[in-house]
Amino acid sequence: MTHMSYKNAGGAVTVTGDASYHAAFGLLSALAIVMVVAGHAGYDILTVGGLFPYYSFHVPLFLFISGYFYREEEEKEPFLYVKKKAKRLLLPYFTWNLVYGLLAFWLRVFFGFSMGEPISPKSLFLDPFLNGYQFIYNFAAWFVPVLFLTEIMNLCMRLLLRKLCLYHEWLILAGTLAVGMAVVYLSVGGHVWGLYKTPGRILFLYPCFQMGQFYKKKLEHRDTLGNIPYFAVVLGIQVLLNLCCNGLAYSSVWCTGFANGPVIPYVTVVSGTAFWLRVSKILVPLVGEERSGDFAARDPGTGHVAAGRRTGGFLLYLGRNTYAVMMHHIMAFMLVKGVLAGIAAHTGYMADFDFARFYSDIDYYYLVKGAEAFKMVYLAAGIALPLGLQRGIDLWKEYGKERERTFRLHSK
Repeated sequence: MTHMSYKNAGGAVTVTGDASYHAAFGLLSALAIVMVVAGHAGYDILTVGGLFPYYSFHVPLFLFISGYFYREEEEKEPFLYVKKKAKRLLLPYFTWNLVYGLLAFWLRVFFGFSMGEPISPKSLFLDPFLNGYQFIYNFAAWFVPVLFLTEIMNLCMRLLLRKLCLYHEWLILAGTLAVGMAVVYLSVGGHVWGLYKTPGRILFLYPCFQMGQFYKKKLEHRDTLGNIPYFAVVLGIQVLLNLCCNGLAYSSVWCTGFANGPVIPYVTVVSGTAFWLRVSKILVPLVGEERSGDFAARDPGTGHVAAGRRTGGFLLYLGRNTYAVMMHHIMAFMLVKGVLAGIAAHTGYMADFDFARFYSDIDYYYLVKGAEAFKMVYLAAGIALPLGLQRGIDLWKEYGKERERTFRLHSK
């Protein structure tokens, strides 16, 4: 077990854990996935009173986090890097894509749901790269193929720049931002449509990946401003953005909704990331204090539970399993709606439940008595059910490995 430290505004904080896994970024990942789940449920619980709309930065925030963890050492064995990324990102994606394709077929044939495309080579292997909405019940995972392509594009570009002796982080950031802004400009003009959306979303999001790498190499050691002036600057900028702009939200997946030109979307990415990154750093001491009875954190490389249980253990576990939540939280919402539909159908309670929309519209969310607070049920289910599923899979894998080790010992 190694130790790592980062400089917080209040001094150095040492955290026990794997050196490749920054505790603050673990918490940032957890907060980011909560925003994704809450955003899909229409729940503004983490928008700071609407000051930081989720859709102005939360998808780019995942690219920022991924970019932070990119290592130049990967360029020494590029084919191994591609293989590793395909195994970690695409293999589970295509496995679950098949599962959701079969589930969509089953719900369509036996229960009358009208959502999702038929299973075909296109919907299984091509549509994930074109839109990611092929089976609907896992549409939030559109991000996974985009992340894979972005990481591979980043690797290829850096290998080329190294050969050309142009490997400079400032240059990469400026170049990617110029291309990303050009995509926004073309989108505003109505030119990013159809098949153009696939490269459009990748080129728009790639600067956010580079921001993570740039922050690690150029800015992190300078990130020592005290919390009060830091938040005064970030919140001040965000207030001005809200007052002066025509709405800050946009669609990363469809590359549309840019109401303020090509610059503001990246400004909101920076401001939103800056705010929540500092919040995550402030919360790090929760992870550093050992305390019994809490959910243990997992080693990101081996998946083994780390020694000692921490008060931030659940958040770290969530931060390490954002993939599962991204993949399954829409289906978790459907399970909640299914329970409500059953109650409405058999008890007469909730007479205003819209069955037509339930069977045809994935964005239909029934709120009991119209209470906004009921969205917390969706949020809790969208996080807890995928994590429970992932925990079950992890335990099954551990059981299988243990059986294999036992078999090998007895066979000697």
